[in-house]
Amino acid sequence: MTLAATPLQRWRQTLADKRQQLAEAYRADRDAPAFLRHYSQAVDQALAELWREQGLDELATLAAVGGYGRGQLFPSSDVDILILLPDQPSSETNDKVSHFIGLMWDIGLEIGHSVRTTDECLREAAGDITIETNLLENRLVAGPAEPWRKLMTRLEAQRDPLAFFEGKTLEQQQRHTRHFGVSNNLEPNLKESPGGLRDLHTILWISKAAGLGDNWDSLVRRGILTLAEARLIKHSEEQLQKLRIDLHLLARRREDRLIFDLQQQVAQAWGLADTPAKRASEQLMQLYFRAAKTVNQLNGILLPNLRGRIYSQVPRVTQHINEYFHAVNGMLGIREVNVFDKHPHAILEAFLTLQRHPELSGFAPRMLRALWHGRSQINDRFRQDPRNRATFMQIFREPAGLTRTLRRMNLYGILGQYLPNFGQIVGQMQHDLFHVYTVDEHILMVVRNLRRFAISAYNHEYPFLSRLINDFDRPEVLYLAGLFHDIAKGRGGDHSQLGIVDAEAFCRDHGLPPEDCELVAWLVGQHLTMSSIAQKQDIYDPETVQRFADLARTPRRLAALYLLTVADIRGTSPKVWNTWKAKLLEDLYHATLRVLSRGGEIDLASELEARKNQARAQLRLHAIPDGAEAGLWAQLDTVYFLRHEAKEIAWHARVLNRQLSPDLPQVRARLADDHEGLQVLIYSPDKPELFARACAFFGRTNYSIADAKVYTTRHGYALDTFHVFVPEHHDGDYRDMINFIEFELAAALATDQPLQLPPQGRISRHLKHFPITPQVSIRPDDRDNDFILSIVAGDRPGLLARIAKVLADYRLNVQSAKIMTLGSRAEDSFQISGAALKDDKTSLALEAALIAALRV
Repeated sequence: MTLAATPLQRWRQTLADKRQQLAEAYRADRDAPAFLRHYSQAVDQALAELWREQGLDELATLAAVGGYGRGQLFPSSDVDILILLPDQPSSETNDKVSHFIGLMWDIGLEIGHSVRTTDECLREAAGDITIETNLLENRLVAGPAEPWRKLMTRLEAQRDPLAFFEGKTLEQQQRHTRHFGVSNNLEPNLKESPGGLRDLHTILWISKAAGLGDNWDSLVRRGILTLAEARLIKHSEEQLQKLRIDLHLLARRREDRLIFDLQQQVAQAWGLADTPAKRASEQLMQLYFRAAKTVNQLNGILLPNLRGRIYSQVPRVTQHINEYFHAVNGMLGIREVNVFDKHPHAILEAFLTLQRHPELSGFAPRMLRALWHGRSQINDRFRQDPRNRATFMQIFREPAGLTRTLRRMNLYGILGQYLPNFGQIVGQMQHDLFHVYTVDEHILMVVRNLRRFAISAYNHEYPFLSRLINDFDRPEVLYLAGLFHDIAKGRGGDHSQLGIVDAEAFCRDHGLPPEDCELVAWLVGQHLTMSSIAQKQDIYDPETVQRFADLARTPRRLAALYLLTVADIRGTSPKVWNTWKAKLLEDLYHATLRVLSRGGEIDLASELEARKNQARAQLRLHAIPDGAEAGLWAQLDTVYFLRHEAKEIAWHARVLNRQLSPDLPQVRARLADDHEGLQVLIYSPDKPELFARACAFFGRTNYSIADAKVYTTRHGYALDTFHVFVPEHHDGDYRDMINFIEFELAAALATDQPLQLPPQGRISRHLKHFPITPQVSIRPDDRDNDFILSIVAGDRPGLLARIAKVLADYRLNVQSAKIMTLGSRAEDSFQISGAALKDDKTSLALEAALIAALRV
């Protein structure tokens, strides 16, 4: 016999059933406002019944505040309530209130409660803008209404609209700063990030505090918001609300971030599916970023308009600028409200004018609204107008303000309207595990980095790059290359080649000289080349440098590609750039420039002799006597000197000249020249699995290998050099790390015990939800002597050791290894040799074994 349910169980079940019904209805009709309203009403009903059951109806007042007070209660959000007590509540009232709060938790509600008297509410609201804001949005739920009405009246009389406006705008600025970063681009917070729901709430809070209305329709009636703007803001708000509801329902908890774990599931709830060009999650993120961008734009328009209403007594100080614009209280304003309708060319001229007047803080409220609505004037006729094309190019030629101007143009939708191909990539996320910005934001970051090289205040950051760009004639071609380098992302196909077509058309239409058109298109097509060569090939091999010089052809093209490459890498993620990559690119630039300066041809014999002489000079600096290097160098052939730079050659000779044939492995380590990571030298009688054992050691100790040069001397000794990065957050002394590596690695190499691979470790959440299909490619090198093994896979601890183990199992010799890690993406390149590579059947088995190792 089933016992009758208790009232508590009944309330709990009733609320759970109502939640389930609302969730099913929402999945069917996708009506977010209706869900939020009906769920708030369901909670109202449950709380009112509980309140009456506890006999509190005449003792205190229950009010909904915050988001619940607004009538927008999300599935797993806190239910914020205010229990308003009489001035001197009895002990009975206090007991009943405490019991009521416990019951709310018991029936399954996440409660955020405050229990205060009227005077306490007024005192705390006066001293804390968060409490004042929470009380601003409220509804009576149960109990006597008169105390609640008196509290609202006294709060309104106490409120200072000017102070409230300043407090909320400062709060928004701080929130935007706090929530703008790498993690918030990849997993944005729908509520708190720039362009999130909180930006919409801020507008309505300020409006209500100033007595201008508490909804969008009220703002329309007041003339603060137009009907078109209201439609846009309501649509974007509903998009964000739907995303947040979906997150809560799928996560079964309060989750306001679009986390990797749920992006694909939310996309499916929106009816999105993977396409060859874009994942469903990437399509979803583009929808989100576009909605957030609209909110950001309208927030930027409405807050200044509200400020103008609230500060209406402030004198209006204007200063003439030209026939279209004037300065208004330190901002750029329009002289006539319909100036952009009558003179569409003034749209771009507005941005150029603001760029030329850095003393102005931005656009005035009336100007912002006119620009927003004037976007529709930018059509094919507008784009083909020579005056507009000249104005757009002049923005790129101005000596200052380019980055800020392009960001403003993007924020207000002007840039994407003028360049439709740019408009297609606005808000487009890239789940490639190393880009952490949307494509449009990344492009603007690249242009910003190029401009930063040219600004004297930042010369200390990259002095050599600053000298290069300041000597570069017509630097606007660099900025245009930055603007177009990724503009074809997401279309399918090779975005570099597709981008060439866009760049050529733009340059031709905008009257650039033929040589500049050719350079911009070439940079767009080759923008990944220099990075790939520096990080995947042996840049100290003269033949590598010769091939790159043949591609670059002129010092101007070389300098342009070098500048764009550095700006591009630095614009992908704060974690991708490091001084080791900077050194590789700079060394490749200088080596290629020397070739171009000599007429484009390398004299190999002279190059090798010069390298040896540089190494000898380094040895003399360390007081090593003349000829001490001869014994070691007699065991080395030309390949060795081709693969190592002079400083490495000198270091090897300095530490090895006394003992050329040791019985046990010798390990030496030192700080890298760039002071980022360590260089590790292994000198040992050669034996199978030596490279794999070294990789396994570094994997176990969490050192990341960036580069490895593997060489065998004429008398059978392995002479291997590794560049490794220390584990993250390692705060030990470098001397301790060097001692540890020299002792422990030597011991690990000397043992005859079976090779032990390091544990796999945990993969990143990003890689877990956006896995990379492993790719393995084996091809003959340019000399047809060795083979190049290229691997693309998701990075994880011990990956390189597993690759090395497979190569050792197939008795393959590793000549060099270039390890490129881009976020959670590994792109590794190996120069290998061995009999297995010359047999098609064995070679296919090797590829299968490598793919299996990459998937483990």
